[in-house]
Amino acid sequence: MAEAMIWTAAHLRAHRDLTADIRLFEVEPEAEFVPPAPGSHINVAVEIEGRPDVRCYSVVGGGNGRYRIAVKRLAESRGGSAHMWRLAPGARLRIARPRNHFKLQEGCEEYLLVAGGIGITPIYPMALALAGARAPFRLLYAARSRDELAFAEELAAGIGDRLELFVGEEGRRIDLAAAIDRLAKRGVLYVCGPFGMLEAARRHWQSSGRPMDGLHFETFGSGGRLATEPFLVKIPRLGKEIRVSKHESMLEAMERAGIEVIADCRRGECGLCALTVLQADGPIDHRDVFFSDRQKMDGTRLCACVSRLAGGSITIDTADRTA
Repeated sequence: MAEAMIWTAAHLRAHRDLTADIRLFEVEPEAEFVPPAPGSHINVAVEIEGRPDVRCYSVVGGGNGRYRIAVKRLAESRGGSAHMWRLAPGARLRIARPRNHFKLQEGCEEYLLVAGGIGITPIYPMALALAGARAPFRLLYAARSRDELAFAEELAAGIGDRLELFVGEEGRRIDLAAAIDRLAKRGVLYVCGPFGMLEAARRHWQSSGRPMDGLHFETFGSGGRLATEPFLVKIPRLGKEIRVSKHESMLEAMERAGIEVIADCRRGECGLCALTVLQADGPIDHRDVFFSDRQKMDGTRLCACVSRLAGGSITIDTADRTA
């Protein structure tokens, strides 16, 4: 059963821009401040198109009773980042106590940290913690351009030559296979970035023959292989047909229609919201990191929180009844 979230009122104390589209927010809870461990996230209540919703943001640090989160404003956003960027210092918020599905193991032989774009947010505190513990590690950080490298200066000052930057516009790409081959036999990999980066990391890790419990990843839960299009969800047993817009997930649309679905991470990682596919008249864009490549090819299950149909309609079944 998913852990219940503990909510509290909070205030936005300050914000500043790290890049042209990444903004750092300092959020102060009214209730007890719980120090966030590396990899932690907080859930924030937002309003999207006039209705309440929840978004999850990695905590990049915490001190003086405040949580620091970095939010990237995306043109294809479902609305959470736009809501956050409209907030001014002093705004009232509701946040949940920090939780951690991306915990940093202690005492490993070696650590390889890999971040792509805004995926640096959970990796940044991990790198600082490992540097403070004098643990052996490397951080490979990729972005399309140098002005998109949030926290690069802080990381260079904090971890020195253990940081290596890869800028796409300069023709540099991370060679994940080579990086994994260099890793100590009992080393571990922590990766957060775009969907393609996570898939490549998992593929190279598996082909290396390393134990899968040494691979740890976190995803944004938004990007996929196909363009984001509206589609129709049909649930014959409940007599429901639900339109999913470009700016909401399948899970959100079902919840909006009063259908209860068990869910937790909402980022395609835990698999709790997986549903049975009865028929699909378009390609399924699997955007999760829960199912294997073979399971995705079978097309009989999908994670409703992130995966979607590239137009058309999909017929599903769910064991959950309307409230």
